Amino acid sequence: MRCWGLAPDGAAFETPFGSRLAPVRYGDSRAMLKIAGGPEERDGAAVMVWWGGDGAAPVLAHEAEALLLVRASDDGGLANLVRSGRDDQATAVLCAVADRLHAPRRKPIPPTVRPLDAWFRALWPAAEREGGLIGRAASTARGLLDAPRDIAVLHGDLHHGNVLDFGPAGWLAIDPKGLIGERGYDFANLFCNPWPEADDPDRLERRLDQVASASDLDRHRLRQWILAYAGLSAAWTLESGMPSDGPWRALRIAEMAAAGL
Repeated sequence: MRCWGLAPDGAAFETPFGSRLAPVRYGDSRAMLKIAGGPEERDGAAVMVWWGGDGAAPVLAHEAEALLLVRASDDGGLANLVRSGRDDQATAVLCAVADRLHAPRRKPIPPTVRPLDAWFRALWPAAEREGGLIGRAASTARGLLDAPRDIAVLHGDLHHGNVLDFGPAGWLAIDPKGLIGERGYDFANLFCNPWPEADDPDRLERRLDQVASASDLDRHRLRQWILAYAGLSAAWTLESGMPSDGPWRALRIAEMAAAGL
C-alpha cells in the first residue's frame, strides 16, 4: 500500500484460496489489490500481466505476490444476465472473452503456465476409487489430453463469476489459473454455472450450439470436454474432504453431457 501509494477504498477480504484482496484508490483510479495466497494464484498473476489487458483486467502494478488491477463495476455480472432471461447474451460474452484470451501473442509465454494434463491429476485416483460416471469422465479426459488440438494459453477457470463488467473497456476476465492446452477446455466450466440455472438439459444443449458456433469448436468434442471437466470438478470436491455441496452438482452436469455422447 505504501510503495504503490494506495488508499483504502472499502473492506479487505479473503478468498477461499487464501488470497487477500482490498479495494483501493490508485490516484484517481478505482483499483483492486490482490495478495496471492499460494503458487497457483501467483502463476495466474503472471498470465494476467502477459495478457496486457486484452481480454483480461488491466494490470496497474505487479511484484511477487502482489497484483494491482483496475477494479470492475459491482453489478452482479453475467450471472444476473442469466437470471434475467439473457443466457444467450451471457454466453456470447464468455465466448468473446475466451477468444481474446486464446489469441496468439508475439511474446514469450510465461514459464509458469501449467500443462493441462497435470491439471487433471486429481481425476485419475478418483476414477479408480469411484468408477461410474467419474470413471467415464476420466477415460474421456484421457482421450482428449492424449490428442490435443488448438493449443493456447488458457484461463483455466472461465465462468460467469470470473468475467466482469469494466465499463467502457467492456467485459474482461479475472482470476486465471494459468494453463496451457486445448482451448476447448476453457469453455467447459461455463456449462456448470451459475447454479441452479445450469441444471437444465435444454439450456446445456442451447449453450452447446451457441459455443460451438461462436468459437468454431466441434460440438461433440466440446461435449466431451464438459464431461471431462465435470468429472474433474467432482474429484476436486471429493479430494477437498469438505464436500458440503457434495460432488452431486458436478456429476449432474456430467450426466447431462454424457447423455448425448
